[in-house]
Amino acid sequence: MAENGEQKVYGSATVNPYGRVDEEVASLAQKDERRKKRMKCFAYVAAFAVFQTAVILVFALVVMKVRTPKFRVRSAAFEDFQVSTLTTNASFSTSMITELSAKNPNFGSYKYQDSTVNFFYQNYKVGEAVVPKGKANFRSTKKFTVSVDLNSANVPGNVLGSELSQHAWIPLTSRATLKGKVTLMLMFKKNKSTSMDCTMNLNTSSRQLQELSCK
Repeated sequence: MAENGEQKVYGSATVNPYGRVDEEVASLAQKDERRKKRMKCFAYVAAFAVFQTAVILVFALVVMKVRTPKFRVRSAAFEDFQVSTLTTNASFSTSMITELSAKNPNFGSYKYQDSTVNFFYQNYKVGEAVVPKGKANFRSTKKFTVSVDLNSANVPGNVLGSELSQHAWIPLTSRATLKGKVTLMLMFKKNKSTSMDCTMNLNTSSRQLQELSCK
């Protein structure tokens, strides 16, 4: 009962018993969101690292790997062709215009020194060609022609005669070594040599080079 006829009314504030629970749920949601963002970030970093590693491996295994160039006889044409098929005194002589090639499979230029290509019938040397120094650009084939004087001066007449009595061609081989350097990224240089090992048949009737094969 209030004094002096006045009545005082006391009210009480309403307390939400779920307020603390809502704050905890919101906090957990924020933490979970941050965790998901971190995981996503880690996933991006891991994917980038894998991609970078793959690029480096491809670069090392493909671009920076030095492969052996190929040095080969491609074709030939003949001038002043002379042949004698006498069994006891066979002989031949001709000027052969030969197309050679140096194929460079590398991602860098290949500079080679001058060299010599030797041609043989059995184990008898029948001619040679001088190869001037040159350059094959990256992943390209350098083609050039050389002149070769082929003759059987070093071959016993009866040996060649026995060959020509069986068929109208003379089996020949060509051998050479080409030395040079492969330059990668304009700075990395590595010595690289390649060998020629070709077989072919010189047809004395058609005066053509046939069944040309190089290893």
